[in-house]
Amino acid sequence: MKILISNDDGYQAPGIVALHAALKTIADVEVVAPEHNNSAKSNALTLHSPLSVREAANGFRYVNGTPADCVHIALTGLLGYKPDLVVSGINNGANMGDDTVYSGTVGAAMEGYLFGVPSIAFSQVERDWLELDAAAAKARDMVAQLMQQKLLGTAPWLLNVNIPNLPLSRLGALKVCRLGRRHSAEPVITQVSPRGETMYWIGSAGAAKDESEGTDFYATAQGHVAVTPLKVDLTDHDHLVYWAQTAARLETAAARKEDA
Repeated sequence: MKILISNDDGYQAPGIVALHAALKTIADVEVVAPEHNNSAKSNALTLHSPLSVREAANGFRYVNGTPADCVHIALTGLLGYKPDLVVSGINNGANMGDDTVYSGTVGAAMEGYLFGVPSIAFSQVERDWLELDAAAAKARDMVAQLMQQKLLGTAPWLLNVNIPNLPLSRLGALKVCRLGRRHSAEPVITQVSPRGETMYWIGSAGAAKDESEGTDFYATAQGHVAVTPLKVDLTDHDHLVYWAQTAARLETAAARKEDA
């Protein structure tokens, strides 16, 4: 079994080091990760500057680009083979609800999915790497079970997994759940530079808005490992008919205006 590991916190982050150590006990693993922290880079690819790949002393390869860059380069030439699984993380903090839209951790996994490889994004709910060994062990056990169920090397799927910062013995069972929702982000933070220019910092993420039963927020608050299947199709299928009818009315109105 061959696994590609990436992340968005950078190749030296404790999360990816722990994940590599755990997964190498059950599979052949390779790391291709960003050189620096690339949180909130989502699915961004670097198109207007060259990318380089270097190798660290521990064998990890790192790229001066985004998480999606790392997986894209790995799958389109660097590895020379198609892995059975792409794993991203373990992220320093939750990727729940609206976070998934911005997350570089999810972006790396999604790049694997787009290339037809089953992919998982792993995150810890709280920051600062507390109980990281437990999270890595839980990730390893989940991957091992997926292997036993012969769910790797199959049609691609994409899972977003959030693990509470608890000892392994206190982690609850896997809970498959939907994404919750957050309130809007906190207001932008402004500062004045030494040259008198106004600078802006993006504000903190908003608090949970929908953390009801069945969401990832609720599951992790109960001590469970939240597992959310994701898809890439952004089409608003429920409103296709509505917008088709609206477009027809717009076309009719435009034609009448031209004839007037």
